[in-house]
Formats: sequence, C-alpha cells, structure tokens
Amino acid sequence: MSYARNLAGKSIWITGGAGYLGSAITRALDTEAAQVVCIDLPGKAEALVREHDLQRTIPVTLDVNDPDTLPAAIDQLVVQHGLPDGVAHLAFASSSGHRLEDLPVEIFQNTFARSLAPAFVLCRALAEKMKTRGTGNIVVFSSMYGVVAPDPRIYSEPMTPNPIDYGASKAALLQMTRYLAVHYGPANLRFNAITPGPFPPPAVQEANLKFAADLHAKTALNRCGVNEEIVGPTLFLLSDSASYVTGHSLVVDGGWTSW
Repeated sequence: MSYARNLAGKSIWITGGAGYLGSAITRALDTEAAQVVCIDLPGKAEALVREHDLQRTIPVTLDVNDPDTLPAAIDQLVVQHGLPDGVAHLAFASSSGHRLEDLPVEIFQNTFARSLAPAFVLCRALAEKMKTRGTGNIVVFSSMYGVVAPDPRIYSEPMTPNPIDYGASKAALLQMTRYLAVHYGPANLRFNAITPGPFPPPAVQEANLKFAADLHAKTALNRCGVNEEIVGPTLFLLSDSASYVTGHSLVVDGGWTSW
C-alpha cells in the first residue's frame, strides 16, 4: 500500500477555493497535479488562477450558498467537468454579526438557510451521483466555534463575540457529516470535516494587534495558524491515504479546543 497522497489526475472541486484558506488548498492541489475546479464568487477564482499561473485549475463562478439554484448548477458542472473524485467545501455565507440579545430569529434562520442548507444540498446531490460509481469523498469545513463557545473576554468593544448563528450552524455541519458518512458508507463514499482554529489573515492581525495577541494566547502553540497549515490535513482527507477515515472531524486549531 502506498502512503503518498496520490492526487495526480484526480478531479477535485473546491468551493470557496479563492479565499484565504481555500486559495492555499487550490494552489497545493494544482501542484499535486490534480484536476481542480475552483468555485468562488465573480472574478475571484479567475484572479487566483491568473495570479499564480495555475495550469490545472479551472475557475468557475458560482454562488454555492443559494440552495434553490444549486442542484441545477451541480448538474451543469458535472456535464462540463465530470463527476469529481473529491470535494472540499469551504464556501460559507457570512453570519449575522449580531449580539445574542439583538439577533432576530429570522436572521438566525437565514444563516442556516444560506450556509448549512447549501452544504446539505451539495453533499446529497453529489453523493447520489457518486454512489453509482462506488467511490468519492467530500470534506466540509466546520470551525472551532462549532466545538466550543467563543470566549467573550477577548472580544472588546467595538468588536462583538463570534455570533451564535455561526457556531450553531458549524456544529450542525459536524453532525451532518457523521450522518452522511454512515448513510453513504455502504456505497464506499467518505465524508469528513476539517475543523479549523484561529486562522485570521495577516492583515487582520496587523489591524487588531490586541485581539491577535489574545487569539495567540488561547492556543497551546501560542500563535495563530497560517493558511498553508490547513493544506496537509485537507489533502490527506481527500487522498487515498485516508481511505479508512470517514465520519471524522480533523481539528486543526493549534490546541485551541484542548483546554
């Protein structure tokens, strides 16, 4: 048995593939000689491909956070690019930003409608196609705040603590991953999650030095992650090296949730 990642020639879709974390994964997949479909909002995937001269990456413009139009869009993508071997789903519609006391229930529900529901639609639509083939795997992205609550002491004014609708939707995503893993396991499909810890972009840290220092102190490694550090865990789950891993949440948080 080979323990190499063996992603060369594999068809991998990545949603949110031009974002801070997604772009690092997209570039790595391209380097690994995977056939990459990078899905993001208008102009973003195209700019990433152009900036880094990605030779094996096809940019696609699509808002995957619209569950009503997503099934037809997936059908069209499969026709154009074939059924993927693996998918990394990072795209996430922004949460409310409201404090708990001021959060209208309609906005709470909208976060689920624009974040959790599209993940469900994407996973189910592709799994139903993959199961006839008998192979496939999907990696979704949760959050440390789907595992633990945010510490309000590090969110000083004018910042607000990470909102409850965000954490609740990310926690639900972990349960959905387990459910899908069990349901589609007999078809040899794998579902796993990456649960990132603090990965603020450098510009965000530079603009909020006190907050960045507080984030560092909350991790066992006393620092925030950089986007390249999400690549190895993600590529592992997408690869055949993880062929016996399903229903798992791989926590990449510098020890944030360890205490």
